[in-house]
Amino acid sequence: QVQLVESGGGLVQPGGSLRLSCAVSGSIFSINVMEWYRQAPGKQREFVARIFSGGTTNYADSVKGRFTISRDNPKNTVYLQMNSLKPEDTAVYFCTASVWKTAFEAGDYWGRGTQVTVSS
Repeated sequence: QVQLVESGGGLVQPGGSLRLSCAVSGSIFSINVMEWYRQAPGKQREFVARIFSGGTTNYADSVKGRFTISRDNPKNTVYLQMNSLKPEDTAVYFCTASVWKTAFEAGDYWGRGTQVTVSS
């Protein structure tokens, strides 16, 4: 069994910062890509950022220059540093990871999400 648990969400004023964390636990052989998605009320879930095991990163255009994704491989944890937050960043943020449970068994797993609200 593999579990992902996000933390670090909350209420922040426009222009502020938050750091989200997502810890992966359970039966883990290795983790390939780790990603963050978000879903605002009434909207579809959208891609935010991804990081591969070697450190390569990709970002949605809407967060480039403001958000930074990083990972701690020994801790099986991914982070999302969010700066210069805007009201339109308000959403539930989900992490997902491509996990090899053994050398032959892999799957994609999702956390339950953490709420980020940007408001004055």
